[in-house]
Amino acid sequence: MALASKRHSLEDPAAAQEYFHSRGWTDGLPIVPPTAEAVEACLEWAVLAADHLVGVEPVRGRALTAEKVAINAVMAGCLPMHFPVVVTAVTAMLEEPFLLHGTTASTGGSAVLLVVNGPIRNEIGMDATFNALGPSDRASTCIGRAIRLILGNLLEVRPGEIDRSTFGHAGKISFCLAEDEENSPWPSLATERLGDPHVSAVTAMAAMAPRQIMNEWTTEPEKILDTFIAEIKANMRHYSIWPGNYAIVVPPQLRQHFEAAKWSKADIQNYVFENAAILRAEWADCGKEAVVADKGDRRYQALPDPEHLLVLAAGGPAGGFGAVIPPWLGHKSRAATVAVGACVDC
Repeated sequence: MALASKRHSLEDPAAAQEYFHSRGWTDGLPIVPPTAEAVEACLEWAVLAADHLVGVEPVRGRALTAEKVAINAVMAGCLPMHFPVVVTAVTAMLEEPFLLHGTTASTGGSAVLLVVNGPIRNEIGMDATFNALGPSDRASTCIGRAIRLILGNLLEVRPGEIDRSTFGHAGKISFCLAEDEENSPWPSLATERLGDPHVSAVTAMAAMAPRQIMNEWTTEPEKILDTFIAEIKANMRHYSIWPGNYAIVVPPQLRQHFEAAKWSKADIQNYVFENAAILRAEWADCGKEAVVADKGDRRYQALPDPEHLLVLAAGGPAGGFGAVIPPWLGHKSRAATVAVGACVDC
């Protein structure tokens, strides 16, 4: 297979680390040297030519080829079997409604959250249970990290360059999880969004850091959701009032209460849509009275509609915890879902 990228000859792996780091090609962590053999193995696994156009960044018109994406996937530690998921994730975040340039250039500090669905989760060894939002398994960590390296090396999304984040968060290193479909009473996120219960897919969302909640003192779905909603409302007070794609992550201990009460994902979405709202006057309680003005009675909802809530089944088997993942500046970016192997704009 003919590769077009420039090649570098270095003495040993240690020299490769210093060479890449000194040129700003890493995220500060060690990388796997992207040898021609490793890059070709990724391309062969995904059945993609080196010059295959994965997509074009819509604001600056930057073309991302399969070869360049594979180089960064190898650097992140991905195996060839992980590469189709990486390609799909890139395709999703290049969709225009995702607003990739805005989410990555903002001072707000969002990261690209990836949710993986379908049979491919098990094929590549993703674990949707313990430590689901942390370093849980090789595939999740490396795939999430590949996105960060792709953004930095192909689109100059580096701190102080395109990336103008005031703080950022740890999801900027890797932010990827699988849904626990086998232990969930609900259709997967991909089934909801693409209509196919057998599809493998990746959803990309411009997301802030997870905010963990706990409610072990009730089995009533409404009261459990009230705890999630309280965290959503706190985000609306403290960070952004604008509506968008919120995600909530529901672990098995809480999922069993929803299942017992026969609550569907749609029931959850409707309840959160109706109740996750604040008055502008509430900003006065957290130091923002200067922007309340005469609009204190204006009501703001967290979601434009119920379907904007991503209900994710994941997490370890014990503990009445949950997580709220807020959006970056809600109304500016929308989550995008793409099937693995889908041909976009063919």
